[in-house]
Amino acid sequence: MIKPLTNLPNYGTKTDEITIYAGPCSVESEEQFFEVAECIADLGLSWIRGGAFKPRTSPYSFQGLRAEGLELLAHARSQTGQPIVTELMNSEHIPLFEETGVDMIQIGARNMQNFRLLKALGQLRKPILLKRGLANTIEEFLMSAEYIMAGGNENVILCERGIRTFETMVRNTLDISAIPLLKQQSHLPVIIDPSHAAGIAWMVNPLAKAAIAAGADGLMIEVHNDPKNALCDGAQSLTPAQFDELMQDVKRRAAFEGKRMAR
Repeated sequence: MIKPLTNLPNYGTKTDEITIYAGPCSVESEEQFFEVAECIADLGLSWIRGGAFKPRTSPYSFQGLRAEGLELLAHARSQTGQPIVTELMNSEHIPLFEETGVDMIQIGARNMQNFRLLKALGQLRKPILLKRGLANTIEEFLMSAEYIMAGGNENVILCERGIRTFETMVRNTLDISAIPLLKQQSHLPVIIDPSHAAGIAWMVNPLAKAAIAAGADGLMIEVHNDPKNALCDGAQSLTPAQFDELMQDVKRRAAFEGKRMAR
């Protein structure tokens, strides 16, 4: 069993730090994932993200490498020293996640109201990154967080990733108003996923800066070494060079807001 890292960034309360979670939508292969991880590890991110288990709209789409993906994530952590966050889809996989030493568990938009799963997460003491559902209200989002915390696990981070509206020019509509609302209604840190929000790579940078200006505590960014040939969500993924440019812009925006980048 791989031991969890002990020097994790602050996740329990809102701070004046901006935490960056970055990596590919899914772990596709050892070569692909390590190329991305090594490229972005020195650019200011705090966490490496990557999907081992992937919930996909189509049953014929790439579903992830599953247990092998978790092992690659753990190996990337040992090589870079960066903690890892990846998505959990059902409670049966919790022992596997603990065995491979996943540092933070992500609950995706489709499982935001999987109450049986949320109750199981309440029995853990591992930080949980909870994404808002595609058509859920702020109150419903907060109640899902309550399911986890009511079980005793108060290490919850809220993630706004865009909601489904009538607009068709973007994948989802980023709800910027959710940031001040969630911070006013709870004590939990709030991060933004601008990659899933619009689903368009060139929109990630302006949405990320808007999120920092609105008070977000962090960003989750999809980065891929070859977006055009990505097996999952290539259209919204930044190249390492584009991620570097984004980080420079985010650092300037954070400094203007009186915040610093977490390491």
